Amino acid sequence: MEKVILKAEERKESGKKVAKDLRKKGLIPANVYKGGKDAMNIQLAYDDIQDILHTKAGENVIITLKIGTAKEKTVVIKEIQREPIKDQILHLDFNEISLTETLKVNVPLAVKGEAEGVKKDGGILEHIMWELHIECLPTDIPEKIDVDISKLKIGESIFVKDIVVPEGIKVLNDPELIVMIVKSPKVEVAAEAVAGEAAAAEPELIRKKKEEEPEGEEAAPKAASPKEGAKEAGK
Repeated sequence: MEKVILKAEERKESGKKVAKDLRKKGLIPANVYKGGKDAMNIQLAYDDIQDILHTKAGENVIITLKIGTAKEKTVVIKEIQREPIKDQILHLDFNEISLTETLKVNVPLAVKGEAEGVKKDGGILEHIMWELHIECLPTDIPEKIDVDISKLKIGESIFVKDIVVPEGIKVLNDPELIVMIVKSPKVEVAAEAVAGEAAAAEPELIRKKKEEEPEGEEAAPKAASPKEGAKEAGK
């Protein structure tokens, strides 16, 4: 795991106005946490943290935080707060760690190879999980975990339990979760076939409708014959 040094200064004041003023100066407000103790307020250069986040380790980088001239802490990034539109960093939280104690982190999954079901049969690879939740020593955190999909055929899946991880790493995800699956290619029904089916069904529907409908709204009364009329008059 990559380690970097980050310079910071302790910050005694806090609040929205202080944070806003710091950002105008190219600084970022941050906090360092350790267990249940009160957080230490610090400030650091925006450009410095951007450089750190662009290392191979990304947000899982181990940082030696040099605060002023006297304090030094080993930390990892706990949370990054960003401005939703411009995606600029607004605030950082760090967790102080010990290099001899395990911690839990998410590590990205990387596809290795090309699935047989995709290459030969035109299947579609569906990537369901993008990260693996692991526990290990800080120095053992991998930058990524490779998932070999080269032998995957149509209808086959790779589960969490199938992933090979380096020694010293404990996977915390449910072993029965699907990570990736190769699905059959989607078959589109030709428009002509659909139109033909609709045309064949139309006369059947019309005939059925006519059979169900009454001949008129109400059956007209039967006209009396002349003989029946005479009989009625004689009565």
